[in-house]
Amino acid sequence: MSQVFGIDIGGSGIKGAPVDLEVGDLAVKRKRIETPQPSTPEAVMDVAARVIGHFGYEGRVGCAMPSVVVDGVAHSAANIDPAWIGTDGQTLLEARTKCEVTLLNDADAAGLAEMRFGAGRNEDGLVILLTFGTGIGSAVFYRGQMLPNTEFGHLKFRGMEAEHYAAARLVEREDMNIDWWAQRVNEYLQHLDFIFTPSLFIFGGGISKRWGDFHEFFDTRARIVPAELRNNAGIVGAALAAHEASQ
Repeated sequence: MSQVFGIDIGGSGIKGAPVDLEVGDLAVKRKRIETPQPSTPEAVMDVAARVIGHFGYEGRVGCAMPSVVVDGVAHSAANIDPAWIGTDGQTLLEARTKCEVTLLNDADAAGLAEMRFGAGRNEDGLVILLTFGTGIGSAVFYRGQMLPNTEFGHLKFRGMEAEHYAAARLVEREDMNIDWWAQRVNEYLQHLDFIFTPSLFIFGGGISKRWGDFHEFFDTRARIVPAELRNNAGIVGAALAAHEASQ
């Protein structure tokens, strides 16, 4: 299997690298450039093209972004400019790179990577991956098949959107005690457990590297494990999505 380029667009950074899909890891060290402000579609895709151009890459590209994505068009904008809503991001990046592009939701990309190469491999039941960061992203798989664009972070919970109650930013930016935060997350996990009855939760996002500090607070019927690919999951999953789209 040849290398495929993956790129992950976030509210603070745009990072990418060629991915070796035989092993599910970056083929070389990734390139990261800060997300432009304002993060309009044109400005963001200019930077994405620079990341790809840094490697002199020509071929298929997978691009993950914090949006609901349907047929290459963004239908929401989380931590990026609202001008993204209704924008055909796939066509924008193809025009700048002359590469064939697959655009998808960033949590879906992370989920694809974890299911193929990480904590979800060989899981055949209902799996829910959650990414805890500035918000809460989600990806859902049943018997290995993905249900795209689930957006569980926007479920109403405790009188607000779930991500306002339990996102990792509450710890990282507002100095919330991590024990208190973990108990909030557990309430949210128990709610999802009751509604969906998954066999496995995969706990992702940058804060998953502190798994040992808080996992003891989690108590659900479903198993809960930390994500394995960490901050490279979006890049690897985007590349995997692009490869699969070509088959």
